[in-house]
Amino acid sequence: MSERERAAGMPPLMRLGGSAVLIVDDQPDMLVAMEAMLADVGADVLTARSGREALKHLLDRDFAVILLDVKMPEMDGFETAALIRERERSRGTPIIFLTGVDRSATMAMRGYAVGAVDYLVKPIVPEFVRSKVSVFVDLARKNTQLVQQAERLRVREEEARALAAEQQLLIRELEHKNRELESFSYAVSHDLRAPLRRVDGFARALTERGGTDPTSGRFLENIRESIRQMGQLIDDVLHLSRVTSAEMRSQEVDLSALADLAITRLREAEPSRQVTARVRPGVMVQGDGRLLRIALENLLQNAWKFTGTRAAGLIEFGAGQRDGELAYYVKDNGVGFDMGYAGRLFGPFQRLHRAAEFPGSGIGLATAQRVIHRHGGRIWAEARPDEGATFLFTLGNRHPERSEGAKPQ
Repeated sequence: MSERERAAGMPPLMRLGGSAVLIVDDQPDMLVAMEAMLADVGADVLTARSGREALKHLLDRDFAVILLDVKMPEMDGFETAALIRERERSRGTPIIFLTGVDRSATMAMRGYAVGAVDYLVKPIVPEFVRSKVSVFVDLARKNTQLVQQAERLRVREEEARALAAEQQLLIRELEHKNRELESFSYAVSHDLRAPLRRVDGFARALTERGGTDPTSGRFLENIRESIRQMGQLIDDVLHLSRVTSAEMRSQEVDLSALADLAITRLREAEPSRQVTARVRPGVMVQGDGRLLRIALENLLQNAWKFTGTRAAGLIEFGAGQRDGELAYYVKDNGVGFDMGYAGRLFGPFQRLHRAAEFPGSGIGLATAQRVIHRHGGRIWAEARPDEGATFLFTLGNRHPERSEGAKPQ
């Protein structure tokens, strides 16, 4: 805005409407000439022969600029401009006055006082008018784009707020389910163990009293073995529950050290086994060390168990690129499995081999999967019958530069 416009109290451009142009003049010849002059500005050009007709146009649409003649019958240009400014939608629409009679500075200042952006004296230069009108048309188009962008942003913000509210609802539901799970775990830990202990006590008492025939003795031993299995299942369910609901604590974790420790403990438990273990050193990740230890121990215990029929077992732990992402793996030369049953691997209590061959409750891989998923990763397996298996997993937070290695074979 120029100093002259500020002095005249001209309001700033608050709102530019559509890209159309309105010409207001009581002379038909002038309207025709102006339409032809503005034919190539790239905007719709509408005409009005009076102030009242101009106001009717403003009821139907917005304009990028209004070219307004000063001298008109019934309602002159200044009165028309004042009424235009009273409407909220057209309060900031640019107005250019055109006059062939009132050339005085006083009349020009009157035009600026009612909100004109320019005051042109006829005869006008076509190139000059086209240039001015084109500027306002371009401004209107840009303003429309900004309004559209703002509307899209508003819609996205509303969607984001709705999504945040939905997430909060899901969080509350999850917290409620976790509390229910904790109550269930308490019930399992206390209410189910008590009757099992009583049954085991009665069976042990009968065994210690003696006097039972061999068949009854075997039945009693089977009862006690079933009780031990049920107790182990309860322990496994509680363990899985704690892994699922435990609080996450992020830290730098040395997976190689955890693997070495887990294999050492497996060797101590079965010193007679001949197993070669290969652990890639320096595999560092970011995650919850306690939970990652549980996951890795379960994967290594799984490999240790299913190499039990091999005269010389082989277990490997390492990391490498797999399909463009960093994957960690536990590989063995055990009995393997048919990949047609891979969908059952990570379900609680799912087994691909008979319990008589390979004991266990089938909860270890489910536990490992829970831990990996809580770290934002995924876990899968690749195997063939009698050719071993490889379990691979990714983690959402990691240090790839410290964990590069050979691609898992």
